[in-house]
Amino acid sequence: MHILGISGSPRKGNTEWMVARLLDVLAESGHSTEIILLRKLNIRNCNGCLACDIGGKDRKGVCKIRDDMQDIYPKLIEADIIILGTPVYFDMLSGMLKNFMDRTCAIWPKLEGKKLAGIAVAEEGIGKAVDNLKTYANICSMEWAGQVTALAKLPRAVAGDAALNARIRKLAKKLDDQRY
Repeated sequence: MHILGISGSPRKGNTEWMVARLLDVLAESGHSTEIILLRKLNIRNCNGCLACDIGGKDRKGVCKIRDDMQDIYPKLIEADIIILGTPVYFDMLSGMLKNFMDRTCAIWPKLEGKKLAGIAVAEEGIGKAVDNLKTYANICSMEWAGQVTALAKLPRAVAGDAALNARIRKLAKKLDDQRY
């Protein structure tokens, strides 16, 4: 399988570490993995023009905004499993990840049937962040495959958490198991 991880954090920290760790564990089972760090890309906001609307008159299924999303669309379509990672801000997703999700409007019908897993990291509480990811999966007709969450205040604080590492391995096993 090909597994694509997306880190929606503006900094190199806990979210990125958790997404990368999950991908590393999955790679141990022989899967092809790739991580995309949204913080390093130029992804403009969706402007709601509807040019990508599958039923629209304009360029069906193609976003007219030219930025780094053009390189990500084929990777999303090719992936068997997509992992979305986010820090939690005001009990919700990061704006960076939400913007990315908005920009997948051009290809969302092509995401149908893919597995989606979530990673969320907060200082005090996960809030609705995982629910936001599940809603996205539902809208795109993707199969929700599970999540791992953590509480941490300092960057990379999660790296030494043995219990968290065990939960990451458990999710990796679930993603690796075709019977779930």
